[in-house]
Amino acid sequence: MNELALKYGCNPNQKPSKIFMKDGSELPVEVLNGKPGYINFLDAFNSWQLVKELKAATGLPSAASFKHVSPAGAAVATELSDTLKKIYFVDDLELTPIASAYAKARGADRMSSYGDWVALSDTCDKETATLLAREVSDGVIAPDYTPEALEILKTKRKGNYNVVKINPDYTPAPIEHKDVFGITFEQGRNELKIDEEMITSNIPTANKDFPDEAKRDLIIALITLKYTQSNSVCYAKDGQAIGVGAGQQSRVHCTRLAGNKADIWWLRQHPKVLGLQFVDNIRRPDRDNTIDVYISDEYEDVLRDGTWQNLFKVKPEPLTPKEKKEWIAKNSGVSLGSDAFFPFGDNIERARKSGVQYVAQPGGSIRDDNVIDTCDKYNMTMCFTGIRLFHH
Repeated sequence: MNELALKYGCNPNQKPSKIFMKDGSELPVEVLNGKPGYINFLDAFNSWQLVKELKAATGLPSAASFKHVSPAGAAVATELSDTLKKIYFVDDLELTPIASAYAKARGADRMSSYGDWVALSDTCDKETATLLAREVSDGVIAPDYTPEALEILKTKRKGNYNVVKINPDYTPAPIEHKDVFGITFEQGRNELKIDEEMITSNIPTANKDFPDEAKRDLIIALITLKYTQSNSVCYAKDGQAIGVGAGQQSRVHCTRLAGNKADIWWLRQHPKVLGLQFVDNIRRPDRDNTIDVYISDEYEDVLRDGTWQNLFKVKPEPLTPKEKKEWIAKNSGVSLGSDAFFPFGDNIERARKSGVQYVAQPGGSIRDDNVIDTCDKYNMTMCFTGIRLFHH
């Protein structure tokens, strides 16, 4: 099959819609269940490229959680601590490596991952399908599925869950095209290889120490940015993205947005959050929304209007601004990647507040000296990759 008809394009009024191979060859994908739409396939193909590249760069099973053509989360398979299992709500599940990778990708920003498209670098197994089955998600793309996994996924969304199988050996043409306003754009594909050498070859800061974990996390951040709508900044720690700021016109706004997400990820590990006692049978999205409100400054309003009685068994004590600040200050060893150069040191100042110690960015600003000086002020290690990673 070299084409597949879709229900409509980005919006219901945009018809007709289909995906197809211009050269008449076979599509590299097979729909095993459901009926994926135009945006589903945009997410599927972007997310598949990310996890395939992440697996190739790290050697570890990889997963991504996509929304609106940008990752809400991306991760490689590493051992999850008991705390992370609890905040990702998988402490009751058996986790294989690929299931662990998705638990981390989904768990980093559960608010943004609601209704996500999932990409898996490896065969989707029963354990991963079990995790997917209980989350609100639009679909999944993977190189294969075990029979048990496929049966589980076919029960999701009243049998309409989108399951796409992709040929892992498919290689697109080196030149790609895109039509905008009836005009065709052409460019070479971004085949840039992101690896450890990119991290270690140009380190302009006084501190030149990049531990192995930081190198891995910076590679994860940069590969994540390669498939994130620009401008974009990514914070990473423990083998996963913990905050992605995408599509902002100002770089410092990207840094703030991603930093705020990283702070929320860290605050969810606060003892007060871990100790929240929810009412029985609370829906998973309601629980996630409630945690987000509890961490935010809006919780005082919840206390005043009595809404807490519908959410908690016991009225929780607020997480005070002082407690938040003190807890966030404990985060450390965070890595930060940027898809283009930092024009001012203010980005570094903001990143430091979220525990950033290691930075990767292209360099090339007329104010590189100011950015380097700001890193040196906090004994941070920064590399210049020399490569921009815009994605549009």
